[in-house]
Amino acid sequence: MKLFDVYSLYDIEPVRGKGSYVYTADGTEYLDLYGGHAVISIGHAHPLYVKAVSEQVAALGFYSNSVQNSLQSQLAEQLGRMSGYDDYSLFLCNSGAEANENAIKLASFHTGRAKVLAFDKAFHGRTSGAVAATDNPKIQSAFNATPNVEFAALNDLQAVEDKLSTGDFCAVIVEGIQGVAGIRMVDDEFMRGLRELTNKYGVVMIADEIQSGYGRTGKFFAHQHAGVRPDIITVAKGIANGFPMGGVLISPVFKAVKGMLGTTFGGNHLACAAAMAVLDVMESERLVENASEVGGYIIDRLKQLPELKEVRGRGLMIGIELNGDASDVRRRLLFDHHIFTGGAGATTVRLLPALGITKTQADIFINALKEMI
Repeated sequence: MKLFDVYSLYDIEPVRGKGSYVYTADGTEYLDLYGGHAVISIGHAHPLYVKAVSEQVAALGFYSNSVQNSLQSQLAEQLGRMSGYDDYSLFLCNSGAEANENAIKLASFHTGRAKVLAFDKAFHGRTSGAVAATDNPKIQSAFNATPNVEFAALNDLQAVEDKLSTGDFCAVIVEGIQGVAGIRMVDDEFMRGLRELTNKYGVVMIADEIQSGYGRTGKFFAHQHAGVRPDIITVAKGIANGFPMGGVLISPVFKAVKGMLGTTFGGNHLACAAAMAVLDVMESERLVENASEVGGYIIDRLKQLPELKEVRGRGLMIGIELNGDASDVRRRLLFDHHIFTGGAGATTVRLLPALGITKTQADIFINALKEMI
């Protein structure tokens, strides 16, 4: 059997990692400024994370959600305290797409309505409902096409109100910052206006914080820069530093009914141990504060480079708009300078490093980029 050939792959295979670095079998070191799509939040092979996961898998790696699992309650308490959402409830699942599927389903249950409003260039996942709310026809099959999802222009409140005033919508789903679109910023004023409009028309506000959450922007969630509280918040990516996990934070206005949501693997013992270790490290090492400080430093230094077309972002979620081909720059960074970065479209380099990155490591990248441009 062969692998289903759907990925474009660099001819590099990391076999181990430490902090913000990964290494190939021959010992070659690469600075990782992408973290596997924002997944590596606390760094590769963090010793506290390794200890927690190792001890848990040696004790009990998995049992189903038909029995008590106190680790889930411990994680919910810790996440609520650190995020500022201690009055919300937590549903645990396995991925960002699954989190968004459950969020949309919950909004539809709650309102009795079917339609969802998403935004141009949005990305919410590749499963059926999540990909329908993703503004990319190339990854949607005929099966995914549905009249129940409509799109509006991002940062256009009048366009949103024109849709919501019909009374047809159960939810609006919005990313804290659009990541796959190239670090496309959601205006704080727009986010506040969106909250007002969803309240006005009885529509559930879902904040997709899968890439922009968990401290990446210098606050626990990106929407907190705007001072709003969505009804539902979805998380994944950095929640467990590489262990597959997602979650849905749910306002107390929603009533849980037995069986309305469910999962086999979600919230298993090993995932919870990994997720709690992530929060422990984030808190003890002040990684949210570091993301704000070092991210601000990187953005300020990049904005001093006149050769760059634009620099967008907050904290350690950064998009660098080039005047030329980003894929060529990324390839040269990787093969000539041993630096991993991400892409988003033809002209954008995306940075999503571990939250503990240092200014010294940032300078390695900035100096390499200056040399190239």
